[in-house]
Formats: sequence, C-alpha cells, structure tokens
Amino acid sequence: MKKIVVIGPESTGKSTLCHQLATHYQTIWCMEYAREYLLKNGTDYSFENLLTVAKGQLELEDKAVEAVQLLPGNLPVFIDTDMTVMKVWCEFVFGKCHSFILQEIAKRKYDLYLLCDVDLPWTRDELREYPDLNIREKLFYHYKDTVINSGVPWAKVSGIGDARLASAITAVDQIIQGPKESCMKKSSLF
Repeated sequence: MKKIVVIGPESTGKSTLCHQLATHYQTIWCMEYAREYLLKNGTDYSFENLLTVAKGQLELEDKAVEAVQLLPGNLPVFIDTDMTVMKVWCEFVFGKCHSFILQEIAKRKYDLYLLCDVDLPWTRDELREYPDLNIREKLFYHYKDTVINSGVPWAKVSGIGDARLASAITAVDQIIQGPKESCMKKSSLF
C-alpha cells in the first residue's frame, strides 16, 4: 500500500484534494484531526494542545491505513496532514516542537508528499489564522524545506480546480505505477 500525504499551509485545498484523490482511486482518505479538535475545543490552543492534536491525527491515520488494508487490491491511502504539519505548526507558532512529534516523523514511512501551493485564494473560516499571502508563502517554504530534507519523493501541486487535481494525479500515478530509473531519486518529481 502506498501512503500519500497531502500537506501545505491553510486554505490550499488539502482536504478537498484528499477527497478528490480518494474518489479518483476508489480508496479511503484520512481527515485532518485538528479541524475536529479546534471546532470542539476552540481556537485558543496551547503548545500542549498541539501534542493532543498530533496524537489524534496519528490515531485517525492508523485507522485509515487499517481500513484500506481490508479493501481488495493494492490501493493507496491519502492522508490529510501528518506529523510534518504538526512540526511546522509547532515551530511556526511556538518556536519549538514536541519530541514525540519528531520521533513519529522518524518512525513513520510515506511514499509521497503532495505539497499544496498557495496559488488558491485564501478562504475565510472560523479556524484559519493566516490570510496574509506573505505569511502563507513563508509557511509554504517551511513545508518545502521540510519535505526536501525528508528523503521522501514529493511534488508541488498547483493550479485551480481540475488542473490542481490533474497535477496531483500525475504525481500519484508515478508512485503507484513505479517510477522509471531516472525518477528514482528522492526529490521533487516535478
């Protein structure tokens, strides 16, 4: 089973893209736990709250992986947010990261990161904190640095609507169908 993580700053279409990819590949996707947590507990969170969010995210991820393993065929699982997102969130807001999150990053293995570009217009909702494009771009480059250093293949996903989905499908297909010799390096697919 291929585990594909969709990451990026807020309001870059991560959840929508996961849903679309799961539909396209007729599989399951793991939702972002932080949304559920913040809707229930409010947006005034602390550094310790982010550890709770991280553990909730891992529980959802493990359940999604187990569910996909029960399906016939060798289907991928799409994960909306992983510990990389938790690391960036902790570092960006609090200037430090929980050792538990760092340990999970080292322990868990993924097949592809899809890094969502900030080319979508920011959409307000009760949980989003960073409408300023400069901050969103700063976060994007923080994510990019993190995935580059992860050793996991990654692809930047850009475009609006069908173009964004097509960009992601191209990257996923390369991982699922097996890359050609020249694409075996662990860096950006595009």
